[in-house]
Amino acid sequence: MSTTSESARRRTVRRRIAAVGALALACSLGASVASATGGSLPLLNRVAQGKVDKPGGAARLDGDQTQLIRNSLKSGKVRNVILFIGDGMGDSEITVARNYLEGAGGAFKGIDALPLTGQMTHYSVNKDTGLPDYTPDSAATGTAWATGTKSYDGAISVDRFGKSHKTLLELAKKKGFATGDVTTSEIQDATPAVQVAHVSSRSCYGPEATSKTCPEDALENGGSGSITEQLLKTRPDVTIGGGSATFDEVAKAGKWKGQTLAAQAKRRGYNYVTDKESLAGVRSADQDRPLLAVMAPGNMPVKFAPSTATHGGALEAAQTCTRNPDFAQVPALPAMTNKAINLLSGNKAGKKNGFFLQVESASIDKQDHAANACGQIGETEQLDLAVQKALQFAEKDGHTLVIVTADHAHTSQIVDGNTPGLTTKLKTREGSEMVVSYNTAEAGGSQQHTGTQLRVAAYGPEAGNVVGLIDQTDLNGIISRSLALR
Repeated sequence: MSTTSESARRRTVRRRIAAVGALALACSLGASVASATGGSLPLLNRVAQGKVDKPGGAARLDGDQTQLIRNSLKSGKVRNVILFIGDGMGDSEITVARNYLEGAGGAFKGIDALPLTGQMTHYSVNKDTGLPDYTPDSAATGTAWATGTKSYDGAISVDRFGKSHKTLLELAKKKGFATGDVTTSEIQDATPAVQVAHVSSRSCYGPEATSKTCPEDALENGGSGSITEQLLKTRPDVTIGGGSATFDEVAKAGKWKGQTLAAQAKRRGYNYVTDKESLAGVRSADQDRPLLAVMAPGNMPVKFAPSTATHGGALEAAQTCTRNPDFAQVPALPAMTNKAINLLSGNKAGKKNGFFLQVESASIDKQDHAANACGQIGETEQLDLAVQKALQFAEKDGHTLVIVTADHAHTSQIVDGNTPGLTTKLKTREGSEMVVSYNTAEAGGSQQHTGTQLRVAAYGPEAGNVVGLIDQTDLNGIISRSLALR
């Protein structure tokens, strides 16, 4: 056989192997076509085919999925990337929320609709030794995808030696893309901070904490300043979240010394808004007048009022999640996401080059730490609704890559009954009872992260890059390559 023929044969074998892998993936996902018309890529409807107690009723797969996967793998130019992070949203947290909100045979219309899915490893490294830390925090994990570099817990886009590395948002802005950073936490919190700042400790929100905890980063010591001060310098087109309290602090050095960070933001040309109604009225955001919307003094209120996990909670009457009255005071995550997409896609840079947007549902994690099942369920629902907004835009646009994943896993578990730890019994929409257990801290303590691999899913051009086993740092490469950032 000639060398040319042998090369052709090998290429054919590789293509067949890839096709078989894609088919196996489709079968494992249990996907069915929602729509593949009009030239747009397919989304999935994963709802069970019938009543789950009937023969075949629980099946989610409807026929051969080979063509659907082929359609999902169609390539094209990526102009926009929307990266969704469910903080602490491991497979267990997704399942708890799905069971409660949609039922055992139900499916999320956003999170579960993405056609290409993989698994993602996540871990940090020890600051002194560089050895793996298997249960990372949100700062190290965010640093991993923002910069492509593993670092220690608490690090904000610096490596274990303290060296800063450019973030996806910084690179995108330098290349002429519109940029945005949206969260339900304080905008200085770890996940949003990794895109806009470089500090040695995640707690260095403002000048006061930075002088004490990160003195090498403080402006008065010749550093780059606190997270908030660096955010103002990085200057994304759109920033939305909580954290207004830090803007009351006063700069200790530099051009804006003696002024509050809020006053500084306004003098630097930011459209600084602090309430729901003002945000709704914003019609444009760009480098001439970037949007800085801080909707709460700290983290934003969550959607559902707390449930209670106790010793023996599984033996008590089942609880039902109720609306948190404070939630109406702030914009919901899907509204913030939709606002950011409209502003970024509509400004001059977005129209010319495209945009990069990171969106976080932060309090899945925070409510999981508090052993609050209803709290984490409501914040998972917020993420799902936000993903739906992004998919609506991406379907119409045709050049938008949407990625949905988590920063780390968490501690909630669906169990059969009472445990030695804390438990909550919930009444789901189907009328069944679901017991959720928290066993990594006592009542009043903080439940721990877990190190299990994470789900990662994608839609749009180049979405196939998330398939199989990837590492968290691969997100940086996938996004960087898709937008040609490096």
